[in-house]
Amino acid sequence: MRKKWAVMGLAASTLLAFPLSAFAAAEVTTAEVSTGLNTFFVFLAFALVLFMQAGFALLEAGSVRMKNAGHVAGKTILTLGIALIAFWAFGFGLGFGNGNGFFGYEGFFLSGEGMMGSFDALSGLGIPISMMFLFHLAFAAVSLSIAFGGFAERAKLSVYIIFGILFTVIIYPIVAHWVWGGGWLGAMQMQDYAGSTVVHLTGATAGLAATLMLKPRLGKYNKDGKPNIIPGHNQIYSVVGVFILWFGWMGFNPGSALSTLNDGFFTYVALTTNLAAAAGGVAALLISWVVFGKADIPSMLNGVLAALVAITGSCAFVDVWAAIVIGLVAGIVTFFTAQWFEKAGIDDPIYAFSVHGIAGMWGAISTGFFATPELVEKTGVGSPGLFYGGGFHQLGVQLLGMIGTFIFVLVISLLILWVMKSINGIRVTEEEEMMGLDISEHGSYGYPEQMRALGEDARK
Repeated sequence: MRKKWAVMGLAASTLLAFPLSAFAAAEVTTAEVSTGLNTFFVFLAFALVLFMQAGFALLEAGSVRMKNAGHVAGKTILTLGIALIAFWAFGFGLGFGNGNGFFGYEGFFLSGEGMMGSFDALSGLGIPISMMFLFHLAFAAVSLSIAFGGFAERAKLSVYIIFGILFTVIIYPIVAHWVWGGGWLGAMQMQDYAGSTVVHLTGATAGLAATLMLKPRLGKYNKDGKPNIIPGHNQIYSVVGVFILWFGWMGFNPGSALSTLNDGFFTYVALTTNLAAAAGGVAALLISWVVFGKADIPSMLNGVLAALVAITGSCAFVDVWAAIVIGLVAGIVTFFTAQWFEKAGIDDPIYAFSVHGIAGMWGAISTGFFATPELVEKTGVGSPGLFYGGGFHQLGVQLLGMIGTFIFVLVISLLILWVMKSINGIRVTEEEEMMGLDISEHGSYGYPEQMRALGEDARK
């Protein structure tokens, strides 16, 4: 009781010593309140998208073999470190700095709010440039993580570092500038609300280039070309990883509204996003049940992610019913393309191109069909889709953006990887691949006790 009275007395004496007028700061304006709320909203979105890296770590580690799990999970931290430094130094300026229709040439080595004048594409948002850098950094890191899915279980660690720097400095920023930074696709009013094209198709296409250059994993195909199943070591990790990614997507799509004050529009974006994800997961599970005779959990997980990828670009432009259709189509198409690529000899361990590439393409063109006049007016981007009387104009813009992005990223990625392969190689040796990249690249296993037990059993 004495302690309670002592605290109250101290508070009272403090108020007497400092009148209330001393605490009253200058009158806060509505504009300042709006800026503060929006900045905090974008910070939360940044944190959610950043947390998606944990989802990638679990999903990818669970989808590969035990001998590579530590390497794949640890690579996620490396990815984030590379992206942050490279994007701060050059990528953000190339992507969003003032420039021409193809790339920016101002705003390198961001040092604070004094550089806002170098970013006309972002200056009208009323959000500090430091916050916008962090927000777009998280997107760049996601795109790089998607790309690295095509490297899994056979690429040298040094390749991750070099390619990661070049991807974050050259490939991703240029595509981002085309659409979001005042570039030629933005001038044509391409609709890509949160990045079906910019983030997902870009990352997946780079991953496809790596998959083609690295060739299949040892033991993936028989001499007759028939693929063997190489299951991941922990399906539970993959499930939890997908749930974290789904959760993080609430920063991706709703967060791209960049405001809490626009009639709560971010809640509508959240609605379309979640309905699409649900439709994609259910559709993929059901179609796998029909084709395989069993309900395949990895197919369901890919269906959820594919639907999220597809709705990412269209979530602010389409009706609720269309969001369900977009998610459903993404889940089914991704299931069949994953099977087709595998039979065609393309060994994509994480199914990165099917999930993020094919679904990203579908997401890119979907607004050309489903964008409504009301939502187009609200977002102020582009024109209505074909099914709403808009004709083929917006569909043509979406196709041009999708095809242009795919060709640019594929050519540049293949060129970078070809140069690296010519100089020092990009794939580990057969012996190192057989041992696993945990031990060959890092000197220890992610599961040391289990791997030691497996080694002992093999010697008996």
